[in-house]
Amino acid sequence: MPSLEKNIDFWTSYRWRLEGDEWSKHWGGPDYEWWGSIYPRVQEFLPTGNLLEIAPGYGRWTRYVVHLSEQLTGVDVASNCVEACRKRFAGYPHASFHLNDGLSLDAVADNSVDFAFSFDSLVHADREVVESYVHELARKLRPDGVAFIHHSNLGQYGDPDAGTWPPFPNANWRGTTSAVLFERYCRDAGLTCIGQELVNWEVEHLNDCFSLLTRPGSRFERPNRVRENYGFMDEAATLKEVASLYGPTGFPGVEQDTPDERVARLLSGRRL
Repeated sequence: MPSLEKNIDFWTSYRWRLEGDEWSKHWGGPDYEWWGSIYPRVQEFLPTGNLLEIAPGYGRWTRYVVHLSEQLTGVDVASNCVEACRKRFAGYPHASFHLNDGLSLDAVADNSVDFAFSFDSLVHADREVVESYVHELARKLRPDGVAFIHHSNLGQYGDPDAGTWPPFPNANWRGTTSAVLFERYCRDAGLTCIGQELVNWEVEHLNDCFSLLTRPGSRFERPNRVRENYGFMDEAATLKEVASLYGPTGFPGVEQDTPDERVARLLSGRRL
């Protein structure tokens, strides 16, 4: 299981040859994954004022949200990731990146965050880490603040504390939490979980979950809506087909901007 210490060791030593874009291959690249799968799930909360990104890595999704926020704060447990983001986004004075301990958000002021975001990172965190971040968000979110957290749902199929674990391989190094546990963390922290989408990330079972949380009394508050989505990777496959026809790899004879240049051009003037 991916403990906090193992996560720090792994991501600090990982070579990051494609800055994380290698994990978007099933979508045909990060642009198609962002605009086709991620953005439709967070568009009600963007653009925003103060955005917190937890575990940005080398800035795979930061390249998009940096244009959609007045202030962006990134926190990561890996020092190389923090330095890479500081270098990559040095031209954005409203963005700052900080090393943390994998449990706390001390670099972020209380009652300051409009939207917190983490995607394809905390899936590798065990339940203690996810629970700690939820309790931290209870202090950091503004009254109408919302968080979108991508985490593991593998705990639905077994409980390591009880000596049980899923009867199938732990594909993609998933952590021990679950959608049910995440909702309990929110409740214990004085927050309310308002949406959970359980998805089959590269496997047949629902090993991942996208959870939305907010404060009680927020304008976004509602009863939790839970959806089981066994077609998530079909969505990715469709986007990959679209990318092969319309994306930059379909025009090998045309000189292309870098992905960051393309995003910056597209979102120019979109920041609040």
